Amino acid sequence: MCAAKGLHGPLDLPETRSYTASMMSQYKFSLFSVVYLLGVIALMGVGCSGKTIQYPEDHERYLRIDRAVESLRQAYVKKDASELASLMIPIDQLERLQKEAQGDFDTFSAIALDFAIERIMIEEDNIDVFVHWQGIWKKDAEDPGLRQRGHTRLQWVGTQAILLRGLQGDVPFGMKARQTTPPPSPSPKKK
Repeated sequence: MCAAKGLHGPLDLPETRSYTASMMSQYKFSLFSVVYLLGVIALMGVGCSGKTIQYPEDHERYLRIDRAVESLRQAYVKKDASELASLMIPIDQLERLQKEAQGDFDTFSAIALDFAIERIMIEEDNIDVFVHWQGIWKKDAEDPGLRQRGHTRLQWVGTQAILLRGLQGDVPFGMKARQTTPPPSPSPKKK
């Protein structure tokens, strides 16, 4: 009788709602849509990972050029005069560069040099590699070092064997000569 009037007795509890995880989610995904989405993602990964090189000969040549530039940098940093000479065509300009590099090897106990290739231009056998470089040259462990940076055009030649034929710009080799050169004196002020 109390229940008929809407009154609750001592054993009657008000209606409560219990929630389950599936009831709390606003979005319901079917198993098919989840499997379909995972399949699409897997196919995209497989399709993108199998890229083929369109011009393999040119690609190999670019890799040889990159290795030649890195070999030049490593030979200088490791102070390996014979390796440095093996990367160059024997002409007067490069023989002078080798002497300047040898002066650096004799003067500095540690050389750190980094190259960043900015651009490579190829015209038949001639290759121009434009690099930004920065380095530190130290005479001993306590020396804070001579810090320099610049831009250089490395001129290479070849298709299979890549050899250095010239340099232009701020050359990172020959820091001993730069260090001993006195700074320009200030110009006298005009009155």
